[in-house]
Amino acid sequence: MFDALQAPANADRVALQFPERTLTYGQLDRASAALGASLAGAGCVAVVAENTIETCVAIVAAIRAGVPAVPLNPRSGTAELAHIVTDAAPEAVLTAPGTEPPPALAAARRITVELDHDPPPAPVTNRTPAPAPDDPALIVYTSGTTGAPKGAVMPRRAIATNLDALAEIWEWTGRDVVAHALPLFHVHGLVIGILGPLRRGGRALHLGRFDPAAVGAALTGDATMLFGVPTMYRRLAEAAEADPELAAALARARLLVSGSAALPAAEHERLTRITGRSVLERYGMTETLMNTGIRVGAPAAPGTVGPPLPGVELRLVDDDGNALPGGDDETIGEVQVRGPNLFLGYLNRRDATAAAFTADGWFITGDMATRGAGGYIRLVGRRATDLIKSGGYKIGAGEIEGSLREHPAVADAAITGEPDDDLGERIVAWVVLDRDDVHASPGEHERLRDELADHVATQLAPHKRPRTVHFLDELPRNDLGKVQKQRLAENQDPPRS
Repeated sequence: MFDALQAPANADRVALQFPERTLTYGQLDRASAALGASLAGAGCVAVVAENTIETCVAIVAAIRAGVPAVPLNPRSGTAELAHIVTDAAPEAVLTAPGTEPPPALAAARRITVELDHDPPPAPVTNRTPAPAPDDPALIVYTSGTTGAPKGAVMPRRAIATNLDALAEIWEWTGRDVVAHALPLFHVHGLVIGILGPLRRGGRALHLGRFDPAAVGAALTGDATMLFGVPTMYRRLAEAAEADPELAAALARARLLVSGSAALPAAEHERLTRITGRSVLERYGMTETLMNTGIRVGAPAAPGTVGPPLPGVELRLVDDDGNALPGGDDETIGEVQVRGPNLFLGYLNRRDATAAAFTADGWFITGDMATRGAGGYIRLVGRRATDLIKSGGYKIGAGEIEGSLREHPAVADAAITGEPDDDLGERIVAWVVLDRDDVHASPGEHERLRDELADHVATQLAPHKRPRTVHFLDELPRNDLGKVQKQRLAENQDPPRS
C-alpha cells in the first residue's frame, strides 16, 4: 500500500511534518517497521488518535503489519469509549511517550510509539503472509447519532483504490504537499489527509490545530494542497478579507478542497472573490470513503460535489427503491453506491450490515441528493434529519440553509422539520445572526423573522418558507464542523429568541 515508504530514492524526503517533529520516509520506514514487529499476530489494536506524528506512525505500522487499527477520538466520553473498547476488544493500545491511555483501555497491553530507530543491521525476513486486499486495515467508528457507534471495517483495497481515484481526478502526485489541521480519528484527516500523501510519495503537513496564520504560512511555503471543512474555510475567508497576505497565500494553492459538510454557496463566492480560486468539494462517508469529487480544471460548480469517482457506481432511488433518471436537478432521491471503496460491514453487527445494503450490493447511504447535468451530485441532506415532507412536497434542508446564509443578517443557519397537524411537517429555521444584528430589539427580531421567511420564499419557493425561526448564539457542531441537529431538536427553548 505504501511502495514509496521503502523506495531508496525517498529515504531523505520528508514524509510527515508536524509542528513539533518531522520524519523522512527512511525514518518512517524504520519506526513503523520496528513498531509493526511488536504487533504481529494481534487481532486489532487501538490508537489514541491525538493530532500527533505518533498517531500517524502507529497507523502506518499497524497497516504494514496487517493488523486492523481502531483510531479513537481522544475526546470521546467514558460511556462511548467503553462501548468501543468492549465492541472491538483491542489487544493493545498505542500511545505517544508520556501519554496515559484512557481508563477504558487499562486492560489492554500498552505499546509506546517510538520515533527514533537505527537502521537494522540486515534485512529482516518476514514469514507472515502478505495481507490480502480484502483484509481489514481500519475499524473506524461512526458518530453514533442514531444509536451506539458502529465499527465500520475498512479493507485495504478500499483505501488503496479510493486514494488512487482521488489522485486521478486531482492530478495528485509525489510532488504535492498536503496541508491540513483535521482530526486523525476520522477518514477525512487520517485516510485522505495522511495516508493519501504517503501513498503518492508526497508529504503530509499537519498544522496541529487550525489557525489561519498557520495555513497562510504553509501555503506561502511548500504546501500545494489544502484540505479543510466549511467552518475552516469560513474562518479563512473572514481572515483573508482583512489580510492580503493570507489571500495571496490561498491563491497560491494548487488545490483547495472542502469536505465533511456542504460549503455554502456564499462562502464559495466570497473565497473566489478574495483569492480568485475555486474550492473543490467531494462527498464521502466513513463506510464508503470518497464517492464523488470535482476534477481539477472542471468548471466551478458551487453547491455540488461532482460526479462519481472512477470505479464508483452511484444511483439515486425513490421511496420504493426504483432508480431515478439523471439530469434532473429538482428530483430528490436517496444516494446508493457500489464499488471497491465500500467497507466490509459493521463489526459484530450482522443485522446493521444487512440493513445497510440492498439485495444486489448497493450501500444505502441515507443521504438525499439530486443529479444534474454531467452526473453532478447536489446533496440536500440526510434522510433521517434533512428530508422534510411538508404539504405534499419533499424538501431538502440544505437548499434552505444555503438560501438563509446568503441573507446579509445571517452568519449561520440550520433547518429541521417538526410535526405539524396540517402540513405533516413544518420547516423550522435555527439562525445565528451576523454580529451587527445580534443585539437588535425584540421588535426588530420579529421583523427579521418575517424577512428571513420571505427571503427563502422569494429565492426558492413559497412552500419552502420556514414557519418558525429561532435565533441562537451558535449551532452545535461536532469536531468536523457538522451541525448536530438532534441537539437542536432537544432545545426548544433557545438561549436567545
